[in-house]
Amino acid sequence: MTNNEIVSLNLINFGCVYLLLIIVLFIMKKSKINQTKLLFVASTRMTLQLIICGVILTYIFENPHPIFVLLYLTAMTTFATFTILSQNKNINRKFKQIVAISLSVTGILMVVFFIIVIIDVNFFTPQYTIPISGMVIGNAMTGLSLGIRNYHQNVSTQRTKISALLNMGINPNKILNPFVNSAIETALLPTLNSMLGMGVISLPGMMTGQILSGTLPTTAILYQISIIIVICAVTCLSVFCCLHFGSKTMYNKRNQILFS
Repeated sequence: MTNNEIVSLNLINFGCVYLLLIIVLFIMKKSKINQTKLLFVASTRMTLQLIICGVILTYIFENPHPIFVLLYLTAMTTFATFTILSQNKNINRKFKQIVAISLSVTGILMVVFFIIVIIDVNFFTPQYTIPISGMVIGNAMTGLSLGIRNYHQNVSTQRTKISALLNMGINPNKILNPFVNSAIETALLPTLNSMLGMGVISLPGMMTGQILSGTLPTTAILYQISIIIVICAVTCLSVFCCLHFGSKTMYNKRNQILFS
């Protein structure tokens, strides 16, 4: 084996990794964490989803066509949207539409920018567009979920204060803006904290994967820096658009806030 060849995992070696879940299960039992079923479902679902994903991607890479890329991106953004909405069921219908639009538009725009401007390849090149889209949209999904949850929790807990401010004649937009700003900060913190430790505490997943596949570390570093900045931007932009416009759906023409 040469230095540029990646070590293939056989099924026996791969199966050994599932033994680590026994440790997780033991700790959960000892700590009386009643999430055994969730652990089983999550690990099983992850395995099946990734196997199916691997089969589909293998076919797409061997038979590249723009329609396959578009279909995969559509499925990715749709699933991400449903995931966000399933975790935030208390938002109104217009807010839900804004969530879908914010995620789709900002996510796709950032992917287009990264693929065409930064990497400078055809957008419909599946081995670049699909994995990059997964990282960008996946992180935007996480940021949106955190931001929306933080926003609604804060609004709910401050309901009395908000009602008092409304009675004083203060514009609802001015009342809700601090909650929007706080939620954006919450959504950005995980990305910013991971940026602080990159290269010293951890080697990020994209960089690690490229190095394992034989890519020069210097090239992998340039890719990693680029993608993490894009992830930071898409998280900030998607959460800002979602909450800025979504918050406006929470009050009517008479400036009455519609608490969910």
